[in-house]
Amino acid sequence: MLRTMMSMKSLTRLALPVALAIGATACSTPFKADVSRFAVPLPAPAGQTFAVVPEDPKNAGGLEFATYANTVAAEMTQLGYTRASSPETADMLVRLDYRVDGGRERVRTDLNGAGFAGGPWGPWGGWGGWGGGWGFGFNDPFFGGPNVRSYTIYTSAIDLKIDRRVDGQRLFEGKAEAVSRSNRLPRLVPNLVDALFTDFPGNSGETVRITIRDDNEKTVRPTN
Repeated sequence: MLRTMMSMKSLTRLALPVALAIGATACSTPFKADVSRFAVPLPAPAGQTFAVVPEDPKNAGGLEFATYANTVAAEMTQLGYTRASSPETADMLVRLDYRVDGGRERVRTDLNGAGFAGGPWGPWGGWGGWGGGWGFGFNDPFFGGPNVRSYTIYTSAIDLKIDRRVDGQRLFEGKAEAVSRSNRLPRLVPNLVDALFTDFPGNSGETVRITIRDDNEKTVRPTN
C-alpha cells in the first residue's frame, strides 16, 4: 500500500506540470465563428453616413443594444463611413440583431488509461479556459473505469443588414454564429461583430470559418 501511495505521489508530481500547461493553453483558446455574407458592391467611403438600428423594435432605446451598436459603429467608422446624428438623416441603416439559444447537453467519455479528460479529475482538479474546464485525467480500473461527464454548449449569433435609407435597397446581409460554453452576450457579441467585419464585406455567398486569437491574430478559411 505504501508503495502504491508513493507511486501515486510520483504520478501527481509528473502530471501536475502537464496539467498546468494544458490549463495555460485552454486559457488562450481562440474564438471561432462561421460567417456568411451576401452583398452588392457597397459604395466606397466618400462621406456617406450610417446609423445602427435594432432589427427587433423591442431593443430600441435599450442600453444593451446601445453597447453592441457602438461596437458595430466602431467597425463601420474604421471602414471610412461616418456615424449620423440620427437614423432619419443617415445614408445607410445598419440593422443589428443578436441572440443566444438555451443550450444543449454534450457528453464526453474518456477511455481507460492515462490521457486527457474534461473537467475536474484527480488531486489537481480542473483547469478553465475560454471554452470551459479542460483538465488532465488519469483513468485506471482502480478508479472505476471510464470518465464520463456532460456539459452545456450554447449557439450564439448576430445578424447584420445594411440598407440604403432613401429607397430601402438592401446592400449587405451577414451572419456570424459561434458555439461555446458561454451564454453571456456581452462577452460574445463583440467577438461575433469582430468576426463579421473581418475581411469585410467578404465574397458574396461564401461561408468562412474565422478564428480570432487572444493577440487578435485572425485566420480565415472556407468551411467544408
